[in-house]
Amino acid sequence: MVIRRQIKEIINKAIKSKIDFVVEAPQEKSFGDYATNVAMLLAKKKSPIEVAGEIKLKIKTDLFEKIEIVKPGFINFFLKDSFLQNQVKEIIKGSKINIGKGKKIQVEFISANPTGPLTIANARGGPMGDVLANVLNKAGFKVEKEYYVNDSGNQILSLGNSVLGNKEGEYKGEYINKLNIKEKDPFKAGQKAAKLITEKLIKKTIDKLGVKYDKWFFESSLDIKKTIDILKRKKLTYEKEGALWFKSSKFGDNRDRVLIKKDGLYTYLADDIAYHLDKFKIRKFDKVINILGADHHGDVPSLMAGVDAIGFKGKLEIILHQFVTIIKNGKQIRMSKRKGNFETLDDLLKEVGSDSVRFFFLMHSANRHMEFDLDLAKEKSQKNPVFYIQYAYARINSILKKAKPKNPNLKLLNHPSELDLIKQLIKLPEIIEDTVKDYQVQRLPHYAMEVASAFHRFYTDCKVLGDYKEMENARLSLVLATKTVLEEILDLMGISKPKKM
Repeated sequence: MVIRRQIKEIINKAIKSKIDFVVEAPQEKSFGDYATNVAMLLAKKKSPIEVAGEIKLKIKTDLFEKIEIVKPGFINFFLKDSFLQNQVKEIIKGSKINIGKGKKIQVEFISANPTGPLTIANARGGPMGDVLANVLNKAGFKVEKEYYVNDSGNQILSLGNSVLGNKEGEYKGEYINKLNIKEKDPFKAGQKAAKLITEKLIKKTIDKLGVKYDKWFFESSLDIKKTIDILKRKKLTYEKEGALWFKSSKFGDNRDRVLIKKDGLYTYLADDIAYHLDKFKIRKFDKVINILGADHHGDVPSLMAGVDAIGFKGKLEIILHQFVTIIKNGKQIRMSKRKGNFETLDDLLKEVGSDSVRFFFLMHSANRHMEFDLDLAKEKSQKNPVFYIQYAYARINSILKKAKPKNPNLKLLNHPSELDLIKQLIKLPEIIEDTVKDYQVQRLPHYAMEVASAFHRFYTDCKVLGDYKEMENARLSLVLATKTVLEEILDLMGISKPKKM
């Protein structure tokens, strides 16, 4: 069971109230293993300190070594050593969480236009979406990962003109010259080129990144007219200046939006609403999460309005990720797909490897611009966080190759470094639970670093092999528990687990 949730249930029994309060691990060890603000929320006629004292007296459990009350009314809990020691066996069994209960979630990510190789700017959402899907799946949701291939629209016409060498073409680069398309019509040439780019370039790069999609959905397969007809029947469209407009302002958008332009072509919004109608009505996802680049910021209100209009309000979540700057030899690399002088994701993967790309992309929250330090990513030392974590895992495998725990007496695990390591290991279910709630996948690499750091301290402070047999067995069990947690977290992040380095 998630320890934090267990503490919350104990408090609920004591207060007999449905008030929403927080139980969390304080950053300072002196404030306990967990703390709550419940007394401050309940305090009305009495002071928070007095309310906290009353709650403390009502708590009946052998989970805690002590409970402290500190100003302005926090209640701090210190877990018993015996409780922590008993958790080692539970940790080795692996974490089991079923928040999702089989609900169907789709995560769509990257979905860059099929007009060229994936750039680094396109790719930031890749590890983010992949790992979020892994976490949701671990938490008991039924998850599908999808790439949306935009094989219609003006960018495809431009791609076709580029391939045919027409002046209207905007895309340049060696990959354009290599596309051998036998088609005179620019749009048809663009669609053929997009299919080739998707199959020969994008999919291969995605595979190198370690991402496996459940579905590649092509925009050209959509029935957009059907969606427009639905909006018309709901009286949510009108004609103006030769175009068909959607009453998106009725659903919180700052203005109405065009669905069909004067020239009869559908807008991106019409395509997007049709796509999401397919997601919700045809494929019946309970929730959809779209991970998009920051350049889509202006599209969010209208898409949300469209999803609301077709009857699925509250079922779409959109995460916007900021841009990536690559620093190489102390200088920023300039990237531009249309000018042909971009740094591709393939180049980055070749230079630093999939593990470093995934880990570094995951380290920062989506709303933060990030700088990718190539020098650090290639560093084969403990300065590189990926190396640091993988080295801990390799060391664990080396230890367990020499000896396995047998009938351990876990009561012997009472050294501060042993107990601190156990306290880190029991947090994995909480990390998963929190990430399911807020999609902040950056907590996974940071947690992995904390576990690796706690293990390295334990290994330095406590002799694992060669001590008397009972102590060796107890510590080997803790090493095995650490391996279990590191395996789970590395698997969730899609990062390799080297047995030796």
